[in-house]
Amino acid sequence: MVLATDIVFRPMLHTDIDVGLQLCRLAGWDQTRRDWERFVAADHGTAHVALHEGRVVGTVATIRFGREFGWIGMVLVHPDVQGRGVGAVLLGHATAELADLGSIRLDATPAGHGLYQKHGFIDEYPLRRVEAVSATVPASNHSWIAPLTREGLLDVIALDRQVFGAPRAELLEWMYDGAPGFGFVARRDGEIAGYILGRHGHEFEHLGPIIASDANLAIELTTTCIAGVSGRPVVIDSTSEAEAWVRFLEQTGFREQRPYIRMSRGGQAPFGLERQQFAILGPEFG
Repeated sequence: MVLATDIVFRPMLHTDIDVGLQLCRLAGWDQTRRDWERFVAADHGTAHVALHEGRVVGTVATIRFGREFGWIGMVLVHPDVQGRGVGAVLLGHATAELADLGSIRLDATPAGHGLYQKHGFIDEYPLRRVEAVSATVPASNHSWIAPLTREGLLDVIALDRQVFGAPRAELLEWMYDGAPGFGFVARRDGEIAGYILGRHGHEFEHLGPIIASDANLAIELTTTCIAGVSGRPVVIDSTSEAEAWVRFLEQTGFREQRPYIRMSRGGQAPFGLERQQFAILGPEFG
């Protein structure tokens, strides 16, 4: 067992990103250097490395979504010290970082679910990462769906604030800047009804958030986006069990890669408008 007193924490530096990427690959995670740079930037989130006897053995990152809730992600432990309590120390550090907020949330893997339960986190709902090695869809031509522009981000940010349940304007802008070709917005009767964004991963193209007024619109947005990444492997972190949505994913060639459980400690669930969330940004970002 590694005691909390044996671990030294310090802010993650740009020079630590290579170590962070190594931990991601060892865990089979898909983050890129750009993702880590987002966490390292002090004005966006807080990433820390955990050192044991001078060696980096783990990472953890936190995000503050206004005063609504905090987020914990990137809990990574080197395989050499797994099962020795390092994960619990990382979680304790992260919850202490966010202790002034009324609620803390995260997406847990089944392996980490028990640890989070022991620290007072309760289940909100399940979600699953689905992947398609080569997703194919018919050509789409929906007049109410258009490529997202930077000017259009203002409407997306306003809708997202309601559906997600907290402000994250800078994060959505960062998403758009990284992969503007993945951004599409749907409008009906002049009002925004949904949107999709995406980002590039190490092995996969990640689609999400996907927010829509109903399953059919979520399908139309996703179809439009996939048409532009045809032939490349795609993952979606799906939250919805709507029959039409699940059937669409299966027919498009998506298969479950891994499950997650959204959990929270404190606050009043549900947060935001869950039924309009068809896919999340990602378990590291919320």
